[in-house]
Amino acid sequence: MGFLRIILLPFASIFGLIIRLRNLFFDLGILPVESYELPVISVGNLSVGGTGKTPHVEYLVRMLKDSYRVAVLSRGYGRGTKGFLMAEPQHSCNDIGDEPMLYRSKFPDIIVAVDEDRRHGIRQLMELTPAPRVILLDDAYQHRYVKPGASILLTDYYHLYTRDHLMPAGRLREPVSGAKRAHLIIVTKTDPTLSPLIERDLLNELDPCPGQQVCFSYVRYGSLVALTKENSNRQVKLKGSVLMVAGIADPYPLEIHLRHHFNEVEKLIYKDHHVFTTADAADIRSRFRDIIGSNKIIVTTEKDAMRLKEKHVSDQLKDLPVYYLPVRIEFHPESKRIFHSYIHHYVGESQ
Repeated sequence: MGFLRIILLPFASIFGLIIRLRNLFFDLGILPVESYELPVISVGNLSVGGTGKTPHVEYLVRMLKDSYRVAVLSRGYGRGTKGFLMAEPQHSCNDIGDEPMLYRSKFPDIIVAVDEDRRHGIRQLMELTPAPRVILLDDAYQHRYVKPGASILLTDYYHLYTRDHLMPAGRLREPVSGAKRAHLIIVTKTDPTLSPLIERDLLNELDPCPGQQVCFSYVRYGSLVALTKENSNRQVKLKGSVLMVAGIADPYPLEIHLRHHFNEVEKLIYKDHHVFTTADAADIRSRFRDIIGSNKIIVTTEKDAMRLKEKHVSDQLKDLPVYYLPVRIEFHPESKRIFHSYIHHYVGESQ
């Protein structure tokens, strides 16, 4: 254990005490909890970011949108607005946040809304005509004022919550005991070929409660997509050099993927949900120019692409070969069967 973490452990203990008391008040009914007749599915984690919530919400959208009217409700982290807001084509990341912007751009046929008060947001959605048949809550595991009918807890294969510490000594938002509220626990970012032995070890470590299901997912990367139309017809040459631009909680998996396809990977890393400026665009140009050779491109994430597409930034980058890398979540076969069976049964029974 690092020296800094040892120093921070007393503060983590105080934080843990506060969160335990808060959870106790919810469990005893001292703090109010609302439940709903329509299916409400929450996707969240115990740690601060980086477990893959966004692509897992997208997976649920793809599962359900052809059979049900689906709404995604998010806090809209980093937006410059307040209160309930329905995502519309004219909205920017500053209006609704980068993750809702991504949902809106990929799934224009669903409802996307933001509200820091999830109870108020759900009530607003239920008043729509026609109202959604399923509501997906993005990053709402600690929002105890809402009791979802299905609660999905994500944990990163490389950073299991069982091996972490409470903030500020670690990345946990609440004690590990909070995992007992989940109906489904998903170990994310596993290897596409996961051995039964590793699965067994993970199950033993997570030690799920009776009735909890544990699933295992992995990331599948798509083909590079041009950020601007100016580059849509440009042929991408792999095995050269790439400048990786990322403002996400855990850019390491993207880096590993790029190192498998490019000879050289330079990194320009920003904080999660970073708001790109014209000064950042100038930095990107400068770093790209400093890479030796002509076979080079810039690669970013889908979420970062939402902010890089803002006109004041994209205008500065339109002559550069900037691409983003789409990702999708896949489940290992038995996990897929378990996950689909649970979700379809819950949603179907609630209609």
